[in-house]
Amino acid sequence: MKRRKFFKQTAGAGLLSGLLPLSIRVNDDPVNLGKRSNDHWEQMGKGKIGIPKRQKTVQYDVAVIGAGMAGISAAVASARNGAKTVLINDRPVLGGNASSEIRVTVNGVQSLQNKHRVERETGIIEEMLIDNWYFNPQESYPVWDHVVYDYVSQQSNLDIMLNTQAIDAVMHDSGTIKSAICWQLTTETAFTINAKYFIDCSGDGLLAATAGAEYRTGREARSEFDESFAPEVADGWQMGATLMMITKDMEKPMPYYPPSFMIPYQAEKAHDRKINQFKEGYWWVELGSDDDIIADQETNRHKLMGYMHGVWNYIKNSGEFPEADNLVLDWVGSLPGRRESRRFMGDYILTQKDMETYKHFEDAIGYGGWSLDEHNPGGIENLSEPPSYFHDRFNKPYEVPFRSLYSKNIKNLMFAGRNVSVTHIALSSTRIQGTCALMGQAVGTAAALCLSHQLSPRMLAQNNIDLLQEQLLRDDVYIPNRPSRDPKDLARQCQVIFGDSTATGDAKLLLDGISRDEIDQIHHWSSSSKPAQLQLEWLEAQPISEVLIKADTNLQRKIMMHKNPDKNEEQILAVPPELVRELVLEARVAGAWKEIAQLSDNRRRMIKLSFAPVQTSALRIKFKDTWGADQVKIYEVRCYS
Repeated sequence: MKRRKFFKQTAGAGLLSGLLPLSIRVNDDPVNLGKRSNDHWEQMGKGKIGIPKRQKTVQYDVAVIGAGMAGISAAVASARNGAKTVLINDRPVLGGNASSEIRVTVNGVQSLQNKHRVERETGIIEEMLIDNWYFNPQESYPVWDHVVYDYVSQQSNLDIMLNTQAIDAVMHDSGTIKSAICWQLTTETAFTINAKYFIDCSGDGLLAATAGAEYRTGREARSEFDESFAPEVADGWQMGATLMMITKDMEKPMPYYPPSFMIPYQAEKAHDRKINQFKEGYWWVELGSDDDIIADQETNRHKLMGYMHGVWNYIKNSGEFPEADNLVLDWVGSLPGRRESRRFMGDYILTQKDMETYKHFEDAIGYGGWSLDEHNPGGIENLSEPPSYFHDRFNKPYEVPFRSLYSKNIKNLMFAGRNVSVTHIALSSTRIQGTCALMGQAVGTAAALCLSHQLSPRMLAQNNIDLLQEQLLRDDVYIPNRPSRDPKDLARQCQVIFGDSTATGDAKLLLDGISRDEIDQIHHWSSSSKPAQLQLEWLEAQPISEVLIKADTNLQRKIMMHKNPDKNEEQILAVPPELVRELVLEARVAGAWKEIAQLSDNRRRMIKLSFAPVQTSALRIKFKDTWGADQVKIYEVRCYS
């Protein structure tokens, strides 16, 4: 047995999962998790005294650790594609850095130096964001927590475990993870999570680290990957964590009395730390580490709380900002949002140079495009230097390879989020939550495909990457330079496709395998009015039981929720008005049109219509209404048997 196995096996005793106490070694001494030999629970109503059962063993196909945007996307994708999945989160709410506990904006690819500027992510992340505007137009972060929980808990084939931390790995001798040992705080229960594939989206990656997965921390030397923004000499600095705050206007002068742990803000020493708004706090209230940012977490948390109150005390009590007289703190963060710690090594390490040269990867599974954004290593304790050195923006999205999303030395381990196989400089872009969500959907989909085809992630990357790419494209993920070529799509075999009217584009473009407009390249059909109609014709009848439609949600407009309403100027705080709201699907059967599916109050760009199989030589999609737009715009139609 390897050291990481947590079951204590005495001489002559078998390894009985769920019966013997789970044990972890601390300084070579065993510590039993969930052992209750001295805990005599007395139930007064029944007059019984017993030892509580605090150990459980459960079995899944895929275990996802961490439930930020990456972990949620991974778990939902895995479950949707047929794998029995568990999503394990060490906090009481889902969302990670985007949750009400931390409140980081779900940014994605934006500020591009081209006509689009924004190239929004689709797929699972978009579904959550649109749901938020439907259920939460008031922009409440606690309500957002419940929107996300509702979204995830509705997914069949998926279980959620909150307040649960994966603390170590049980290993097979073959170099694969057998089990994750987890501790659930609220139930005082030790769980053994057995699974065939593990996906660590926890950010810090404790499970992956205890499994022995290779990782890096700190900054690479400039010479290692020829990265112009890297330091000349490698060092231990990791990008810092931040605490945010939100204020409220009381419409009358309000005093502020700082807490005892407040650390005064030395504004006269601060370089380029602008206080130009008072609503949502300041990302530059940040602390990094040049050694072990995980070990430093609690020390840094205490200091960050002090620095945050110090900045607010300066605003309220320095006399420099009389416009803040009526403002009070309405919410203050207590859990720092971390940007960087471990980066696990895959078969490929994505670099600054790859991004800047827009390197094409045959195993691309998504894209990024947030600017390269190197923060001041010392954060707010290094006031003499700017908080961020630069924003080096991209002309177009760069590709993210699948080989950066699985472990090079642990055979059944993948990861997504800020802990993937990238350099420190590359992380300054890939860490953004919209990009992390695309990685998550990719590895969740990959896990389900590995399960159904009995593959390792490496085998999938080397020999079956088309399988993964086609499924992602089908599920509404955009991969630059990779149009869909799905041979199972019967729509591609139709002889005629036409609309009842056309304002822009061409109905034939709906079959070209690209489900969004690209720079100077149209890939849509738009009607001249609504209602509108689209028709497909085959020479011979086809057996069809599913139709997929990619509709319009205006991918060049932001849809994230902000802490500061002033940032909503370019947004619409509702379901995108361009999106199809209501439609009817008809098939021509024995020469007559027959309704086979309908949809109302649709909130999905990827519309999926499933129905009893029909033999038909023609389909007619009647778009009855949108959420407000006067035209219907569609990017793709697919048909499957």
